[in-house]
Amino acid sequence: MFKIYINKKKYYVRKSNNLLQACLSVGLDLPYFCWHPELGSVGTCRQCAVTKHSSSSDLKGRLIISCMTPVIDGDIISTHDNISEKFRTSIVELLLTNHPHDCPVCEEGGNCHLQDMTVMNKHHIRNYRFSKRTHKNQYLGSFIKHEMNRCIGCYRCVRYYKDYADGSDLNVYGANNNIYFGRIEDGVLENEHSGNLIEVCPTGVFTDKTHSKQYNRKWDMQYAPSICQSCSIGCNISIGERYGEVRRIENRYHENINHYFLCDLGRFGYSHHSLKNRPKNPSNMINGKPNILSFNEAIKEGVDFLKKHKNIIGVGSTRSSIENNFALQELVGEKNFSHGMCIKEYSCLKLILSVLKNNNLYIPSLKEIESYDVILVLGEDLTQTSPRASLAVRQAIKNKAKDIAEINGIPRWNAAVISNISENYKNSLYITHTHETKLDDIADWCYFGSVDNQSKFGSAIASNLDTSLPIIKDLSPLLLKQASFISKKLLNAKKALIISGTSSFNKSIIKTAINIAISIKKKEKNHVALSFFTTSSNTLGLGLIGGISIEEVLDRLQKKEADAVIFMEYDVSRYLSKYDYEIFFKNKKNICTIDHQYTKTYKNSKLNLPCVNFPESSGTIINFEGRAQRFFQVYDPMFFNKKNCLYESWKWLHFIQCKFLNKNISWFNIDDVIDSYSNKYSILKKIKISLPSVDFRINNQKIARSPNRYSGRTALKSHINIHESSQPKDTNSMFSFSMEGFNQPNKSFSYIPFAWFPGWNSPQAWNKFQVEVGKELISGDSGIHLFKNNKKVEDIYFHIKNHINKKYWHVIPYYHIFGNEELTQYSSIIQENIITPYVLISEIDAVELNLRKNSQIEFNCLNKNFRLNIKLSKNLCRKQIGLPIGRRGFPIALVGKEITFIREFIK
Repeated sequence: MFKIYINKKKYYVRKSNNLLQACLSVGLDLPYFCWHPELGSVGTCRQCAVTKHSSSSDLKGRLIISCMTPVIDGDIISTHDNISEKFRTSIVELLLTNHPHDCPVCEEGGNCHLQDMTVMNKHHIRNYRFSKRTHKNQYLGSFIKHEMNRCIGCYRCVRYYKDYADGSDLNVYGANNNIYFGRIEDGVLENEHSGNLIEVCPTGVFTDKTHSKQYNRKWDMQYAPSICQSCSIGCNISIGERYGEVRRIENRYHENINHYFLCDLGRFGYSHHSLKNRPKNPSNMINGKPNILSFNEAIKEGVDFLKKHKNIIGVGSTRSSIENNFALQELVGEKNFSHGMCIKEYSCLKLILSVLKNNNLYIPSLKEIESYDVILVLGEDLTQTSPRASLAVRQAIKNKAKDIAEINGIPRWNAAVISNISENYKNSLYITHTHETKLDDIADWCYFGSVDNQSKFGSAIASNLDTSLPIIKDLSPLLLKQASFISKKLLNAKKALIISGTSSFNKSIIKTAINIAISIKKKEKNHVALSFFTTSSNTLGLGLIGGISIEEVLDRLQKKEADAVIFMEYDVSRYLSKYDYEIFFKNKKNICTIDHQYTKTYKNSKLNLPCVNFPESSGTIINFEGRAQRFFQVYDPMFFNKKNCLYESWKWLHFIQCKFLNKNISWFNIDDVIDSYSNKYSILKKIKISLPSVDFRINNQKIARSPNRYSGRTALKSHINIHESSQPKDTNSMFSFSMEGFNQPNKSFSYIPFAWFPGWNSPQAWNKFQVEVGKELISGDSGIHLFKNNKKVEDIYFHIKNHINKKYWHVIPYYHIFGNEELTQYSSIIQENIITPYVLISEIDAVELNLRKNSQIEFNCLNKNFRLNIKLSKNLCRKQIGLPIGRRGFPIALVGKEITFIREFIK
């Protein structure tokens, strides 16, 4: 730490920071535009100028640009002297010469960094009286609106999109006073993280088009801290609501997970939460038609359902909270509870849980992934299945440039120099997959083969690292040489990372990843880590509860060992073939479904109970690293319409159970459920101990869900009743449904609903909630690791069987970021971006079948005929057919299935 003096006060700051970051980290307000904690410094805007004095007797000093100046021990700085203040005011006036000054109609108004900095500089009079430069705006897709006339030329957008996220279709054009940031021509932004432009841009050039459809100012939304549930990473988000509708999702800072950035699926895929197209009232089927029930009638029907059937199986869901799944298990009993996963997926999950529970191989956080210098990805298309992880891998590969710069005395925040170095010096990435992935462009080498052959190649790497492992001989000399080379790179790395996951539904690839990590660790020469990504947001949480597979549920029904099923937030058509699905629904009277979407399962059930979704409820999920995190209710869906009958799944299940057993209700809020499962499962006790309870208060106040300026509360229901009704009471959390309550940075509370601080209305307000800018929150990171303090168990290698190459065509999965995740398939905005399903086959197979690029093929699998367009792959191995597993009509049961015939469809 260095000692410096700012405005005649002494401060201790980190010596690796630049002067701007040092000033912000000690709580001083200093304006800036081009600098960003993740993007570093380029010094283009000149807005952060301060005066530096050579000594205490130097009263005049000299102007310096603080973002481009390293901290030096003993520095004497002035930020409030006349020279620097006038300079900064003139700079912001210069930047605004071509700005349209359209704050009243700009969607960034009230959430705008430019507004904050203009006010901070006390600039309020326009002297520019000439014609302003104007630009034509571009169409950038269904997510982002473009208004180029508001640009101040800070270069943040291209530095993020091109240099950080490696996007290739947005750049800077023109020169001097005619700079243009956009695409060569109109078109959809191709990068999976393009939505971050909305928060990176300090003005209203890039705004949220999904929010535009039902726009309101930031201060007129009600917020709650939540967790993105589109994949297993568990990114922290703030959800904004108005009039009982989700209006916007913003990044919620978490040092060790998402940091400042989200993927587009997590940011924009929320429209399916709208109540317009969702179940709102319980119902049962009478003569094939739905009959709407009241709450009491629904409970009675649920009790009758339990009385009528002797052996009921409850099928839980990996997309639902631990609380909901536990309530279902309590209702039907452990032996009759199913986790809903197929055998293939659960066998992979058990291997992953064994690694986490043994606690002997390190599982890094998402942010820690960026610190590894050699990465091996086995069988995962990260960009499509866990997109935020792919962005972290991209930073890991670039970070070698920062290390080289630091060795040569260049600070890590000097973005221009780092960017130049990174052109020639990168860390190493190796990928094995069935076909091309979007990370191939930064990989040192890629191996394309069947999952079994990938596992065999991985085993060759492991046997090179540890000679006690079986030697792999039946690989080509080239592959054996490459396996030897990669093993040496992993062994000599400062930090080596092995990444895999469950998307291939093959446990041999998981075993291979574990064996490689163990073989490196036994050398005791470097730090090795493992990352496993699962298919859903709470796969690990449900794995800890356990249960039987969906195939065993089907088997019990066929053997008449079970006579009814309760599906809780689960669509069986996503997992099983059409034939097996129909077995479940031969007798619809035996099916009860709880869900918040009109799934195929929900539509075909006898008894339907509508539940709230995750923005409307509170709960706990466990992410890929074993971190339990809470999400909180944003709004009460029954506040605006009392006719709705929507409750948490655990409430439906518990109320029915208590009524059936003639017992008093014992779960009144989520803490009661947590108490129950903490007593039953010791691994989950940390959730009760570490995560905030309903009774948490700061200065005897609840936490405010809305900003101080929240307006129109008295008119929210004026179209229903002119008399203001009281706000709903939240019995499940420490938040209030209003602006009344605590809303400032605090050391004891890390679940921050929204980022706002006096003078900082934009997302840059997160600076005020951090110990140091870009570092840990004042309150520490939210969530709690469940496995880190477990006793370590000795590492044991897994035996991997050699598989015979398949003679027949067989199905492999492929994924796209839009359309793969179950719930967002119901989102209207995501549906616009879902690619039409196709068959992925190799170019060699296409030649043999005389197929052209625009051909259609037909085949039969699992007693269903398929007819799809083809897409050719240069790298896909022969006799493999790629299908969009997880999409409607493409259940997980297809994976690995053989296809005996395939032919071109001729019209």
